[in-house]
Amino acid sequence: MSGSVKVVGVGMIPFTKPGASDSYDVMGETAARLALDDAGIAYDQIGQVYVGYVYGDSTAGQAAVYGLGMTGVPIINVNNNCSTGSSALFLARQAVESGMVDCALALGFEQMNPGALGSVFTDRPNPMKRMFKEMKTLQELDSNAPGAALYFGGAGREYAQEYGTKPETFAKISEKARRHAARNPYAVFREELSVEQIMESPHIYGPLTRFQCCPPTCGAAAAVLCSEPLAKKLGLNNAISIKGQAMTTDFPSTLEAHSMRKLVGYDMAKNAADAVYEQAGLGPEDVQVCELHDCFTANELITYEALGLTAEGSAEQFIWDGENTYGGRVVTNPSGGLLSKGHPLGATGLAQCTELVWQLRGDADDRQVPGARHALQHNLGLGGACVVTLYSNE
Repeated sequence: MSGSVKVVGVGMIPFTKPGASDSYDVMGETAARLALDDAGIAYDQIGQVYVGYVYGDSTAGQAAVYGLGMTGVPIINVNNNCSTGSSALFLARQAVESGMVDCALALGFEQMNPGALGSVFTDRPNPMKRMFKEMKTLQELDSNAPGAALYFGGAGREYAQEYGTKPETFAKISEKARRHAARNPYAVFREELSVEQIMESPHIYGPLTRFQCCPPTCGAAAAVLCSEPLAKKLGLNNAISIKGQAMTTDFPSTLEAHSMRKLVGYDMAKNAADAVYEQAGLGPEDVQVCELHDCFTANELITYEALGLTAEGSAEQFIWDGENTYGGRVVTNPSGGLLSKGHPLGATGLAQCTELVWQLRGDADDRQVPGARHALQHNLGLGGACVVTLYSNE
């Protein structure tokens, strides 16, 4: 990939707890307008629109986008579980890179309900049935724990058993997330917490406590992508290049390796990251800032290694040495991540994109990572899909 696709505008609204937000269509329209205004592009210049959401009716994307105008362009609705926002971004990037359109809009939103995620359709096979069957063979279930926490808590416990990881190490990830989010006006949880407070919150599953689990959140974010020639023609000097992007789904190892880490997407993440580094001609050592899918602290820890940010088995030392925060090797989730910024499923991937574009422009205010040149994004959905993207301001 040559970096021929540019992110020329991004927009995001502050994330909120369920019940405190506008309706999905208002949130989506607002975020899209912010991205268009940021790019200095009118909606009638957009050739295709990709809209991501998980909980919503068909054509909810049109309901949001029609507030911008009704130009007759294709609007494609996307649902890929928690990787929905970056899946919309992936499709928009493909449309521009292929030459199908010169300019595309990727939009994600979610209007969520309080509480843990659950199935909407109970009268048909669950898409996670293969994964659930495998999970039952690998660990005991806890009827009091949310389903997602069983998967990621189990993965964290498996890692800790292999490498002797302390429970406080997982909590330290959440401490970092809260410290970063305190600088982010878009984050839902901005109160800092100590490792002790995090450890003392109610136990959920495995190494996870309540403050190590992402909250249900409402919000929206968007990005405008265009071709390099159009960016030059329009004089869009703030454009950020997509140097590499890959999307993976599950491999046989998800089920056949009999590992909770594999079950929650370790191989999807590793394969996507490896492909992206090859496309970009860069490596993890070239990345200064990363937004990764920290739906639970356990997933952030194992993802450090899947993305090559630290060697296998070394994540605990990486964390305690402060290599994952300001002054360290790579600042992870300067936004506060899913743990503290929030996780409106359809918006998360585009919120990550927005944060990294701001970082590479030098527009991240109190969160700014000094000297950020290359940024990595990781967005994961069980069931499954993973999108990894590498951005550059060079």
